[in-house]
Amino acid sequence: MGERPLPTNEAELALARAAAAHRHESLYSERAANIKQSAVRDVFEISLRPGLVSLAGGNPFLQSLPLEKIGGMAYRIITEDGLAALQYGGGQGTEELRAQICEVMAEEGITDARPENVVVTTGSQSAQDVACKVFCDPGDVVLCEDPTYVGALNTFEAHQIDVVPVAMDAHGLVPEELEARIAELQAAGRSVKFLYTIPNFNNPSGISLAPERRQRIVDICRDANILVLEDNPYGLLKFDGTPHPTLRAGNPEDVLYMGSFSKILAPGLRIGWALVPEHLLRRFYLASEAVTLCPPTFNQLLISAYLDEHDWRGQIATYRSLYAERCAAMLESLADFMPEGVEWTTPDGGFFVWVTLPEGIDTYPLLQPAIEAGVVFIPGAAFSPGDEPSNKLRLAFSAVATDKIREGVRRLAPVLERAVSAAR
Repeated sequence: MGERPLPTNEAELALARAAAAHRHESLYSERAANIKQSAVRDVFEISLRPGLVSLAGGNPFLQSLPLEKIGGMAYRIITEDGLAALQYGGGQGTEELRAQICEVMAEEGITDARPENVVVTTGSQSAQDVACKVFCDPGDVVLCEDPTYVGALNTFEAHQIDVVPVAMDAHGLVPEELEARIAELQAAGRSVKFLYTIPNFNNPSGISLAPERRQRIVDICRDANILVLEDNPYGLLKFDGTPHPTLRAGNPEDVLYMGSFSKILAPGLRIGWALVPEHLLRRFYLASEAVTLCPPTFNQLLISAYLDEHDWRGQIATYRSLYAERCAAMLESLADFMPEGVEWTTPDGGFFVWVTLPEGIDTYPLLQPAIEAGVVFIPGAAFSPGDEPSNKLRLAFSAVATDKIREGVRRLAPVLERAVSAAR
């Protein structure tokens, strides 16, 4: 048989690539059709343009880390323990790190966690994916706050899960709305598997669930036999240093808790964890192992060295002070520059402020004028399931100096002013 001739020019090469892509379209799974590019990722790439003030990305301020000290730890691990550090590890994570994770969670009031019930994951995003694999079939229902983390929405959609939002107010998830939504779904014969919630400094809104609602939310889900997935990456970053209570603290059998080192250390290490109810542990652990085989050994050893040899609690206190200052700068700038009719949340921790424009304004078309004005944000529609327009937008203050925050808000204000005036 003769070989197919290679393309001889760029045009033929482009046609060959198009033909190959077309030929393979039929190989995609139904699940692949639900995998979407994150709106946050799209805007993140735009935000790298010179001259732009990015109020988009929720990045920690890594410049405050002791990089030289961490570099020394990394060098020592490689030179003294490299054969173990660069080798495969256990699928559940190292015993040392799992014990240290229990110490971290104790800072948030989870004092009964045991290392054997901790599964180290590749960021908490991986824990969300594993939870979907373990609990959800295509067509099952997952409840979430509205708005919620875009990465979780992408994960749920990729697993062909029906994501049903539950309304929030200024005090977080509304218990009566949760009860009504569950009753409606169960009356229709739908299978509701879990509630995904970020009760502390919700991404994107910055809102925290009111103390008097916390146990009630868990009780509602328990009565309906619905698991609670508590995602708490920002929990230790409450500005006054006194963390909000976790849902997991008093509910070890009904809450699967997810944490991460991305916000309290460094996201590039890609290490998170799940504290899994004991009766669910084995299948969760096996599913996690099937996804990643094992979490990165070197990264785990580096985090263990950091937690053992550095004042990590002091580092978190530094982060809190820094983010509190930047949040205050953003709130002051919004008060100084925003037009009448624009409102925003006042978070007491975390990375984000949620801005609301008058009804009828879609913030997505405002993104390009904002970029032309030299500032970038995330449109609110990215944080809700479905394709409906949103009159909200997310601003992040965590990685931006206070003077840049003020300049970014100043640049954004006329764009919003024009939109508000046009809507009157």
